Amino acid sequence: MQKGWARLNLAQELAHAIEREWLGAARLAQYPLGAIFDSWLVMGGRGAGKTRLGAEWVNALVRGFPPFASGARYGRLALIGETLSDAREVMVEGPSGVLAVSRGVRPRFEASRRRIVWDNGAVAQLFSAENPDSLRGPQFDAAWCDELAKWRQADATFDMLQFGLRLGERPRQILTTTPRPIPLIRRLMDDPHVTVTRMRTDENRDNLAPGFMRAIRQRYAGTRLGRQELDGELIEDRPDALWTRAMLEAAACAERVDDLKRIVVAVDPPAASGRSSDACGLVAAGLDAVGHGVVLCDETVKGAKPQEWAARAVALYHRLEADCLVAEVNQGGEMVATIIATVDASVPVKAVRATRGKWLRAEPVAALYEQGRVRHAARFPELEDEMCDFGLDGLSGGHSPDRVDALVWALSELMLSNRREPRVRALG
Repeated sequence: MQKGWARLNLAQELAHAIEREWLGAARLAQYPLGAIFDSWLVMGGRGAGKTRLGAEWVNALVRGFPPFASGARYGRLALIGETLSDAREVMVEGPSGVLAVSRGVRPRFEASRRRIVWDNGAVAQLFSAENPDSLRGPQFDAAWCDELAKWRQADATFDMLQFGLRLGERPRQILTTTPRPIPLIRRLMDDPHVTVTRMRTDENRDNLAPGFMRAIRQRYAGTRLGRQELDGELIEDRPDALWTRAMLEAAACAERVDDLKRIVVAVDPPAASGRSSDACGLVAAGLDAVGHGVVLCDETVKGAKPQEWAARAVALYHRLEADCLVAEVNQGGEMVATIIATVDASVPVKAVRATRGKWLRAEPVAALYEQGRVRHAARFPELEDEMCDFGLDGLSGGHSPDRVDALVWALSELMLSNRREPRVRALG
């Protein structure tokens, strides 16, 4: 009878242990079923589950659990944080740290020796990225680096770690971080032998405080900070670009936009039509009572037929009660105005022709941003990306900057022409 109770208790303990296993709660991004390289870069937003992944990865390697360890146990690990305090309070003792996620016999944290010791003899030693030389001498078979993009001596610390990853048959490392455009992150992303995983905060919303996502999205959605800290995007500035992220952050405005003296809708039509054609740039802007430009919307459309983009432009013209459509005619000549007329012949079209290169046309408009004379009525992520990647070659991301072209035409018409401005209107 006693043996039966023992078997029953064992079964209950086993069931309880299985229920607590991470497999049932992990997302696919955290628990990849396919092969990953020995260097795994995980970039995610705040609260996306990066720390939990790092701690579970360490736990799996020490215990020999798949899919991370594939049966082989790891015994000498390095845990590297921005500071020793971060390593202890986040990676070890935090709510998603190594101690919190451990199942079975919990490892022992020896604070005075800055290390974690497991019952099977495995040891994880804590290091600070502030002291790269502390990684000289020790050797490891695995390492977890947390918030790599925040390290002040990122390159030096990372390089010292690579020399120490020399134990076992397959030394491995996981690098969890909120992305920042530092050289080391860019280098790792370009390395074909590094697995890169991206995670958004919203993907982990079920494990976050109620109302957090709603509040944080309301305040930061579409902003540079939000895209970096919530969506895990790597936001970079191109060295030769006319616009910078800082300029666009300064241009963002939250107050109501009204009392506009003029509104125009600019159209930069593609040279061809069809799915493989360039996008049709479609940007609306207005001029406020003090002479500042206001970018109202970006409704650029890709792969549209001429009749489709013309209908979209006309609809935007009517919705905003604009003064006219400004259309570049370099590619289609009078055909552009003709296509628009087939949709609505009553819409006034001002044809503009490019006589200078894209960069020279855009320079005066970028200067208006530097002078603080242009605001954005909302966040336009795709337009902003194109602006910050628009360089001397007249391209953005290697492609025609259709959104930028339309923006330049709109603001040039409003702010750089000698035409007098008509009546004041309210934008409802």
